[in-house]
Amino acid sequence: MRQRIRKIGEYQQVCHEFPPVYDENSKILILGSFPSVKSREQQFYYGHPQNRFWKVLAGELGEKIPERIEEKKQFLLRNHIALWDVIDSCEIIGSSDSSIRNVVVTDIRQILEHCQIRNIYANGTTARKLFEKYQKERCGRDIIGLPSTSPANAAYSLERLLEEWNCITDGLGI
Repeated sequence: MRQRIRKIGEYQQVCHEFPPVYDENSKILILGSFPSVKSREQQFYYGHPQNRFWKVLAGELGEKIPERIEEKKQFLLRNHIALWDVIDSCEIIGSSDSSIRNVVVTDIRQILEHCQIRNIYANGTTARKLFEKYQKERCGRDIIGLPSTSPANAAYSLERLLEEWNCITDGLGI
């Protein structure tokens, strides 16, 4: 794997190194902003042990929380969920969404052209704002903003996140 991190003062120039998860049966697309340090280390989405993403999805869908990367991929595909991030590369300090600058966005049209995506959801305010700034016009779609599952979003308990994220089941037709 080639090195895709460059230091710029306290910032790092970082590239997204793992692919989106989707197949032709995907019905909804969930977009994050950019992978955390832990996710970049693990080479998969929502790798920080305190991130509640997998707990929330499993709770909404009435399934066991997937643990290994392959289980997570199968969980997403079995439930017709596509997963990616808005940003392909950026300058960032650690995992701080608020520090993101010099953004290069992903091309989510590859998913939208391959699947019958009903709804696009943003995991957090930063993902929603970045989508609206860089992606909305390119893909001609709106996004539904959901509260972040990040441990930094302490204002939301797991129960409150489950209430807010309940709308994804509508997008899946459940």
